Amino acid sequence: MDGHFTGYASLFGVADLGNDVVSAGAFAASLGQRGAAGVRMLFQHDPAEPIGRWLSLREDARGLRVEGVINLAVQRGREVDALMREGGLDGLSIGFRTLRSSPQRGGLRRLLAIDLWEISLVTFPLLPGARAAVPEGPAAPLAMELRAFARRLAPRGSPSARPVVARTVAALSSSVPPKRFA
Repeated sequence: MDGHFTGYASLFGVADLGNDVVSAGAFAASLGQRGAAGVRMLFQHDPAEPIGRWLSLREDARGLRVEGVINLAVQRGREVDALMREGGLDGLSIGFRTLRSSPQRGGLRRLLAIDLWEISLVTFPLLPGARAAVPEGPAAPLAMELRAFARRLAPRGSPSARPVVARTVAALSSSVPPKRFA
């Protein structure tokens, strides 16, 4: 496997176990400033445990959609990848600084602007619906092989290879029903 996964690190309008509710657009300024490369991928929010990098972070109608790749050259990365593929680890959790919020009824706090620092793969996410999933279905092995092949061909960090790979993977994945996240 190549360490690739997708998921939702945050869901809009859903209260987490700490009574925070993230509003649509809360990540926009931070993502515009930092981009995916400026947000760290950690294990269990431990800054001593970077385990990969984010390929894409974007807001959609549901929440903060993420696409990342675990670094399999790192021991912890191999362990996390194995746990994810066997279903033992799938939680995502955001590390951030609140820039703007407002109180809501019932003790909830609505987060209107967030400075996103890191997203971690965790055992127990504070937002139970924040989950990651590894590729599945009949197109998944081919999609992973194409990604790995494209990375071998393209110079490291080449921006021109990414859109081609993304379009190819999207075309292959369109025949597979989308994975639902709980």
